[in-house]
Amino acid sequence: MICADELGPVSPRTFPPAPGWSPDGHRIKAPLTYARGADKTWVYGALRVRDGTEVTCCAPARNSDGWIGLLGQVARANPRGQIRIVTDNLSSHTSFKVRQWLARHPRVRQVFIPVRACWLNLQEGWWRLLRRAAFAGQTFADAHEIAAAVTLATAQLNARATPWVWGRLPPPHRTLRRKFIYLL
Repeated sequence: MICADELGPVSPRTFPPAPGWSPDGHRIKAPLTYARGADKTWVYGALRVRDGTEVTCCAPARNSDGWIGLLGQVARANPRGQIRIVTDNLSSHTSFKVRQWLARHPRVRQVFIPVRACWLNLQEGWWRLLRRAAFAGQTFADAHEIAAAVTLATAQLNARATPWVWGRLPPPHRTLRRKFIYLL
């Protein structure tokens, strides 16, 4: 079972360098200049739940071509057996091109989650890890830098991947250090 989704748009952003301190101890104040790039990138991801590994790819738009690219990577990463992909019912996931691709690859099937229930898809939790590993505090000049950051963060997260379990673990059992017995 594989949970898949898309993240985005992720756009290149540039921030000015942090203001420093003057030699006499006063803070240098610089005007805030923030720029957002024109090109956007969508990140597609598929989480294999049984071992926690992820397959990601970047595309310039959220459309059927990007989704088919992800499906192809998932099929290559899982060479044997049936593949069930849990996803939402976005129009690019159910388009004619995607249905044709799925007809040519019968071992790959999509399973759609109910509307307004994105929390059922474990991929949403993995996006949080990716945002923290790849995007937090970073400045990107273009879409190629975003793709490089996603590739690097995916490799780092896959190196320490563990199986995903839906829900919380039970709290640890508290052991008592001493046992007192009171006699009446």
